[in-house]
Amino acid sequence: MALNQNKPAKLYYSIREVSQMLGVNESTLRYWETEFPQLKPKTVATTKVRQYTVKNIEELKVIYNLVKVRGFKIAAARNYLRENRHSVDKSSEVLETLMSVRDDLKEIKEHLDSLG
Repeated sequence: MALNQNKPAKLYYSIREVSQMLGVNESTLRYWETEFPQLKPKTVATTKVRQYTVKNIEELKVIYNLVKVRGFKIAAARNYLRENRHSVDKSSEVLETLMSVRDDLKEIKEHLDSLG
């Protein structure tokens, strides 16, 4: 779910890249766009290709946290975002940090396993 910190950030990410980052289907992202008014990726007029910014991805991470991790229904997540934005952002940051630490620990374990 975390953006790769070693790569320079791109200005725009495709729906495929974002779906892989979050581990959700592209159709889920399209659905979330219809349900969360604050989520508006740029679209290329002629091709209708979605282009997600880092800000869009951060917003999606918050939605992912509420819906997939915490088990909120879509309407409840939408209301929660509207009423408790600051606490949602904080818990999303904590989740992001924990996931990053988990990934680091997995890499360390794999390295140690390969040694012996």
